[in-house]
Amino acid sequence: MQTKLSQLKDAYYAGNTAKAIRIAAKFPDLGAHRAAILDANIALTNPRWTLNMKRDVDQTIAAGIEALVARYSL
Repeated sequence: MQTKLSQLKDAYYAGNTAKAIRIAAKFPDLGAHRAAILDANIALTNPRWTLNMKRDVDQTIAAGIEALVARYSL
């Protein structure tokens, strides 16, 4: 049985960053990267919400991916 972290890494390395962000967004401890990862998850699931908050969807997702890389040494 795979751990959630190994599932996250497998998804990231397979190029499925959206799945990796969805998995990470459920983790209880994201440290300093929490906001970026959760914002990216919202941008993926509800892009209109992100636009209503006056944020660029693609930049928000990119920041979440950078946070994943920094947090989990990907």
